[in-house]
Amino acid sequence: MLTIKRIRVYGLALIAVVAVYSCVPSKTLLEENSEVPDRYQNQLEDSLNSASIHWKEFFSDPQLSALIDTALVRNQELNIILQQVEMANNEIRTRKGEYLPSVNIQAGAEVEKVGAYTRNGAVEEHLEIREGEEFPEPLSNFMVGAYASWEVDVWKKLRNSKKAAVFEYLSSIEGKNFMVTNLVSEVAASYYELVALDSQLAIIEENLAIQTNALAMVKLQKTAARATELAVRRFEAEVLKNQSQKYGIQQQIVETENKINFLIGRSPQPILRNSEGFIDKEIAAVNPGIPSQLLQNRPDIRQAEYELAAAKLDVKVAKANFYPSLGIKAGVGLEAFKPKFLTSTPQSLLYNVVGDVVAPLINRNAIKAAYGNANARQIQAVYEYEKAILNAYIEVANQLSNIDNLNKSYELKVGQVQALNESIDISIRLFQSARADYMEVLLTQRDALESSEELVETKKDQMLAKVGMYRSLGGGWDR
Repeated sequence: MLTIKRIRVYGLALIAVVAVYSCVPSKTLLEENSEVPDRYQNQLEDSLNSASIHWKEFFSDPQLSALIDTALVRNQELNIILQQVEMANNEIRTRKGEYLPSVNIQAGAEVEKVGAYTRNGAVEEHLEIREGEEFPEPLSNFMVGAYASWEVDVWKKLRNSKKAAVFEYLSSIEGKNFMVTNLVSEVAASYYELVALDSQLAIIEENLAIQTNALAMVKLQKTAARATELAVRRFEAEVLKNQSQKYGIQQQIVETENKINFLIGRSPQPILRNSEGFIDKEIAAVNPGIPSQLLQNRPDIRQAEYELAAAKLDVKVAKANFYPSLGIKAGVGLEAFKPKFLTSTPQSLLYNVVGDVVAPLINRNAIKAAYGNANARQIQAVYEYEKAILNAYIEVANQLSNIDNLNKSYELKVGQVQALNESIDISIRLFQSARADYMEVLLTQRDALESSEELVETKKDQMLAKVGMYRSLGGGWDR
């Protein structure tokens, strides 16, 4: 009869557990969309991709390569990210240890004196250890043993948690790679800005020499009563204006040098560079490849992909919290009230084995909330991944258009500069022969200076577009 009652109790308990856990919520994971167009607009479908070129080959200037090398070693922000990678690696070891058995060694000693008019006191008073040998008072106790505990990962909660940590670690590595890509690009862009400023400074100094000669000529013309004081003052004002602009560019050079010094992790000092022939530098073509290559080349896309994989596993971990957890505890050791008895086995031997099943019953709302948050983070990770893909494609498309338009603009500006430089000599000869006034000479020199500066800016933009394309394609980090 007793057996039937126990069976009924166990049956009711089992039905209750099944009823409770049949209500475990289940949400469908949002699937990501990683489709991209087959090719870029107005581009041939060619798999040749400049992102596969090592940055030392892509940036052939030896002084620029030396700066990038230094930045990859000494840049503080990159070194901070490297420590984050190390912490992510340690997190894997932490998660791995959670689903392995935990074994501890314990040793202890205690002294206890119980009251004589208590149950324990009365027992000890009338109980002998051996014939003629009473329990000592106070009673001491010595113990040494090993204890183990293990949560059986029935629902793969702990293993999925460890796998999620692995994906987080891989994500941190891709984050580091993305930082390297941006650092290489930023150093290169700053270097080309610095070289462009040197070229602008050289143009202003060359123009100042022309304007100074023109000022001397106007003064001679005034002495010969062929020019007025107004012409002299206007030429002087133009010379002073360009001298002032020269100091402004010198300040920009200092700030750009210090920006590079900051990127490479050193105190302010001059930057070695090659500024000769900046205007005439040939710009090698950058091959964009096909859009699908972005999924492998762009570190930020790969980082978002690993974050998404980790988020999916986190959902499984959160769902496993609804199910019962099985724990096993065991211990073995020696215990006695005198050290000399510790080695008396089996009398001093102790051991225990405990198995328990723990299931949430009342506080299920907190678990539901955690599960809901895990699902929301997974959806968020899907959108982050899709956003990274879309952003990468648009960046490349913009750079392709930018490079094409800059090339067309540069060709036109070269002709403009050549025509205006030739017009300077013509205007001066006409002024000397009184066939042109001083304003024509001034305006011609001013236009020539502005067009030369614009040409330098266009060349700089071309170099920066090349750097930007390399970064957008996912180049710069070592594969």
